[in-house]
Amino acid sequence: MIRAHFHQFILAIAVTFLVAQPAAAQDMAFDRYLEAVAAKARSEGVSHTTINRVFAGLTPNMRVLELDQQNVSSGGNVNPATGFAWMSSYLARHNTSSRISGGRRTLARLGPLATRVEREYGVPAEIIVAIWGHETAYGAVMGSFDLPRSLATLAWDGRRRTLFERELIDVLKMVDQGVARSQLVGSWAGAFGNGQFLPSVYLRLAVDGDGDGDRDIWNSDADTVYSIANYFRDAGWRTGQPWAVRAFVPNSADRSGIGTTLNAPVCPRVHDRHSRWLTVREWRERGVEPRAPIGDDVLASLFEPDGPAAPGYLLTQNYRVILEYNCSNYYAMSVGLLADEITR
Repeated sequence: MIRAHFHQFILAIAVTFLVAQPAAAQDMAFDRYLEAVAAKARSEGVSHTTINRVFAGLTPNMRVLELDQQNVSSGGNVNPATGFAWMSSYLARHNTSSRISGGRRTLARLGPLATRVEREYGVPAEIIVAIWGHETAYGAVMGSFDLPRSLATLAWDGRRRTLFERELIDVLKMVDQGVARSQLVGSWAGAFGNGQFLPSVYLRLAVDGDGDGDRDIWNSDADTVYSIANYFRDAGWRTGQPWAVRAFVPNSADRSGIGTTLNAPVCPRVHDRHSRWLTVREWRERGVEPRAPIGDDVLASLFEPDGPAAPGYLLTQNYRVILEYNCSNYYAMSVGLLADEITR
């Protein structure tokens, strides 16, 4: 027994060294890499039975690696005023009339459930529904990739090994907790369910909203909306504040000293496009006029996604919460504006 424990200890040290090193797919055979991950998973309490069931017959998915290489920022024509693709073009592709009408139908179908989750979590139901619509078209497109295979492929590849190895071990923990192996289907990048959670997010934040003992974010409306609401509350959603308001920014507006000095540790290009934070009252004094109700003491950042001559927005802290879901101005703006359209 002591000898066995010592062997496991030595193996765990070796695995930690191997896995911690930045590496490309060619640094070891796929099966050997899975053996290393299996040892690490066992050291975190994952059962031998689960590891065997999930890893049995697993092979790399080359299509996943191709999609990972193709995964670039939103393209399209570049706006010379900003140096970025036109936000309006992105919105036209994503906030379609069918997505807006689908959101209205979904919100109506949820009925009292939407009211209840909003009351309990403080997150507007239309924001939750907009996330659902943006991620999976209200459950119509949840992905068909085998999650363990995708995550194992991405972790083995080595480009983002730290991220995807963690998710691979966490998907094993999901199975240990009772999630069926057959349920593990989702996007090529390892997200799944109506809200496209990663395994680590599922383990930490998914909620059994209907009280049946399962956190079924694939099939249950209640589990889906409660889980997304819990994600937003955990990220710091401020009840009673809008995500943003449209703003009139005349040529005469005082723009002196509004450039950001924020050194964002995550997604700096996203935050670099926002102004410094001022109260709405201070923005009014500079000539920027909100076009919807918002408190004078609310801190806001000015964002003009398509340049000074196009619509501007005063973003609140809740916009930054949407960015926690996906760190992209295109994404966050489309979610916020879709939510507005759903309740219009």
